[in-house]
Amino acid sequence: MTALTEFLSSPFLGTPSWFWLAFIGIVLALLVFDLGVLHREQHEIEIRESLLLYSGYFSVGMGFGGWVWWQLGATAALEFYTGFLVEQSLSMDNVFVMALILGYFGIPRRYQHRVLFWGILGVIVLRALMIGLGTALVQRFDWMLYLFGAFLLLTGIKMLFSREEQHPDLAQNFILKFIRRHIRVTDDLHDGRFLVRLRDPVSGKTLLYATPLLLALVLIELADLLFAVDSVPAVFAITQDPFIVYTSNIFAILGLRSLYFALAALMHRFIYLKYALALVLVFIGGKIFLHGFIGKIPALLSLGVTFGLLAGGVLLSLLKTRNHPHKERSSK
Repeated sequence: MTALTEFLSSPFLGTPSWFWLAFIGIVLALLVFDLGVLHREQHEIEIRESLLLYSGYFSVGMGFGGWVWWQLGATAALEFYTGFLVEQSLSMDNVFVMALILGYFGIPRRYQHRVLFWGILGVIVLRALMIGLGTALVQRFDWMLYLFGAFLLLTGIKMLFSREEQHPDLAQNFILKFIRRHIRVTDDLHDGRFLVRLRDPVSGKTLLYATPLLLALVLIELADLLFAVDSVPAVFAITQDPFIVYTSNIFAILGLRSLYFALAALMHRFIYLKYALALVLVFIGGKIFLHGFIGKIPALLSLGVTFGLLAGGVLLSLLKTRNHPHKERSSK
């Protein structure tokens, strides 16, 4: 019993192990409830259900932040909430790419949740690796934080002045070409499965084939990896506590994936969101360089500025596009 108590109280990356275990337990419980209860049978998710799912994930994330406040103090909690908000906001652009990928492969809406859900498992692992690497770099080389700040500043300025929306040409994607050359792929969906065994017409043998759902899942994972290049340094600029960075990332992604079905239909109205995100990146990147002159900016002020910029961008967008016709996305 003593050994177990010592293990649970022993620090892992600066935070007691039982904090990490509690977080993992909450995430696993959410995923089991999502797939095993709410979506045991595949069906088309409408906007109302998407909003309800998001409200559930959002409430759990906010509640976890309250628990962080109780256990680790107000500063850690405010940093968690800021990272939670920033990660959700920066990942919204990923909705466009996910919609593009799912549309390219012709994945019907009733199968899209399956792809996005299993993509979360890959995100949990990939973000852990990236944040672990980032933590090691920042602790070993202090100047890495300034490199993150410069990257965020340049990215924000580029977003402010870029006018053209760039969409990837999936037909020319190197990874997709590589998979098609080296793995047997069927064009049929086969009732929403990722892999299926089919009889080869030439040899007569039963062989394993990948379906379009697996290809879509791989590309969505790669897209998240690319978007994490922006979002992970942004959260490191808010706090260098790996527990706060990782937990805020994962809770934000869980909520955003559940909100996908509502956002995919409404993102055309957020015309000023890109500029709000750009200003957030400039603010967060600038904080790092201002630290040496005015000291650390209070966590509450950082949260207020971040929320104010994002809320302003959303409200201005909705007011500007209030008379725009609704755009339906194809669900095939």
